[in-house]
Amino acid sequence: MASAISSNDDFYTVDEDMRLEIFYLIWLDANANGKETRDTEQKLRSIINNLKKFQDVKQCQKYIEERSKNDRLVMIVSGQFGREIVPSIHKLRQVISIYVYCFDKVRNKQWSDKFAKVKAVVTELGELITRIKADHKIQKIVEEPLSINIFTTGGTSTTGVNGQFVFSQILIECLLRLKPTKADKKELIDRCKQLYQDNQYELSKIHDFRQEYLPEKALWWYTRQSFFYKTLNAALRKQNIHFIFLFRGFISDIHRQLKANQADDTLRVYRGQMISSDELETLRQSCDQFISINSFFSTSTDKKQALSFLNSCNVGDNLEPVLFEIDANPTLVTSKPFADVSSYSEFSDESEVLFMLGSIFRLKKVKRSSDVRVWIVRMTLYSDDEHDLKQVIIDMKDHFLSREINLRTLAKLLWEMGKPDLAEKYFIRLLEQLPLQDPLLGDLYHDLGRLASHVGNLDKSMEWHKKASALKKQNQSSTTVGMDKKEVFIASNYFDSAVESEVSRRDKDGNRKQISCPLAIVQYNKYMEDVDLSDQKI
Repeated sequence: MASAISSNDDFYTVDEDMRLEIFYLIWLDANANGKETRDTEQKLRSIINNLKKFQDVKQCQKYIEERSKNDRLVMIVSGQFGREIVPSIHKLRQVISIYVYCFDKVRNKQWSDKFAKVKAVVTELGELITRIKADHKIQKIVEEPLSINIFTTGGTSTTGVNGQFVFSQILIECLLRLKPTKADKKELIDRCKQLYQDNQYELSKIHDFRQEYLPEKALWWYTRQSFFYKTLNAALRKQNIHFIFLFRGFISDIHRQLKANQADDTLRVYRGQMISSDELETLRQSCDQFISINSFFSTSTDKKQALSFLNSCNVGDNLEPVLFEIDANPTLVTSKPFADVSSYSEFSDESEVLFMLGSIFRLKKVKRSSDVRVWIVRMTLYSDDEHDLKQVIIDMKDHFLSREINLRTLAKLLWEMGKPDLAEKYFIRLLEQLPLQDPLLGDLYHDLGRLASHVGNLDKSMEWHKKASALKKQNQSSTTVGMDKKEVFIASNYFDSAVESEVSRRDKDGNRKQISCPLAIVQYNKYMEDVDLSDQKI
């Protein structure tokens, strides 16, 4: 293995991974840290992993106020502390539900009935846990922000909004075509263990997953209320690319199961969702445009059920209740399947229809419903033959995915997407996996040199080009795939000129002088880019 390269496995810190989930459980009670609450704490963590306990009202309020408006906070509070803090935090967007856990139910209902976000006043722990679990099942659907991209048919550029749309489609296909490894699965499990390190319920599920997972059980695992669903959905929603990368084999398994169970007939399905007024306005301005969903999209054939989810939510806080109404014709779609997954689901009575990650819809109409007081967003599942979008995606696939897909492909795609730091890490990840004599090493050194130059790090660029030059001298016949000896000689001359030019531009102590980038490095990088482009056409 190319172990001479420094390890670069830590794509994201544990703290960054911890921010994947948006739901937090806040417990404010003078006795919140008592020994008798330990068992209750584990049961609560099985519902919402992020649990924060407070015994001081001011500290708790400060913590709540500092949370992002994109977070969703569920609160348990004693009667005494509730009277003090609820009036102050009730209108905050991030607070979605409050449960008063007390001894005197009648007395505490008198003050709490004024606040719509107080969902229950309870005196028994069992009742508290049951109510939070039932409500959270709905909250996960209607409160989790939708991660979407919009394609404006008036333009076909790969920059700006349209670029995000197209690149998200190419990235999904790239990841699905990258073969997973045992090391990837181990890393995913290790990261999930870190994420749920204080959660015995989820740690037990992770152990079961490691021992028992089979590809034909992918939908079964996804529809369970466990770490698998929570972490995968959170990674997709927040576009944590490395977590998605680690999940890619399991995403492929879900894709295969959806395709095998693809609906036979056209379906009309529904999804209730709370969205901000700004998001609603964006949808209203995007009629007749394409929308892609950056996660798996759960819907129901039962309209009443979808509406009932909305009825249990808090309207206000600059929020609007929206009912997505979707017509999906399976004969028009081949690349992004959808299927009724009720038979796999933990809740088989919910008539759930699941759409594949990255599904594309055409937004038909957004209107206010007079009878049920919700906004109706009508969409149609996108046909693979829609000409104004099809050619753009085909061209991008030809550019990035026409050859064998490996980590270098992913790194180049991320570079093009404006994520050079991630691109570097995947280049290096591939370096660490290759044998020391692999001919692809030279290409990767050149890639890393050009990438470093691209971000303005000339010192690092020189280091990588020196590695390429040293490798070339070890094996003159094969420095890079697709380059003959003459091409290597030309590129090497550019590089050697760059080294000489670089040395002459340092003072006697070895420090760089304030001089613009040496022309030779620019020529070298440009030549290697041209070689790389011509190699793609072979």
